[in-house]
Amino acid sequence: MIMFNQIIRFIIVGCINTLTYYILYLLFQSVLGIYYLASHIMAFLISMVGSFYMNSYFTYKTKPTLKKFLQFPLTYVVNITVTTSAIYILVELFHWNEQISPLLASLLAIPFTFAISRFILTK
Repeated sequence: MIMFNQIIRFIIVGCINTLTYYILYLLFQSVLGIYYLASHIMAFLISMVGSFYMNSYFTYKTKPTLKKFLQFPLTYVVNITVTTSAIYILVELFHWNEQISPLLASLLAIPFTFAISRFILTK
């Protein structure tokens, strides 16, 4: 039951984090005219900090520490690899829209991010 509740809270945090990421991505890419992959990486890094605190306090109900904060980006190594590769493939190879591709790419990485973040934040 605890894991089920964590999964539900993780999905809620993920939705908030994805919205934050996407707004930042659109701001960088569409408003400021920054190259789409650079926009993706900048938005990703900024939203990752928010994700750390939301997952610590809300999802796993654990106290954030400097050690966990420094380890948390490891949870996103797979995430950023999968999403960046998927965005590139969707935009460059399939010629999909640069504004929609990040949302689709994000869905691919969710299971990996949950498993790794749960391990780091609850050990």
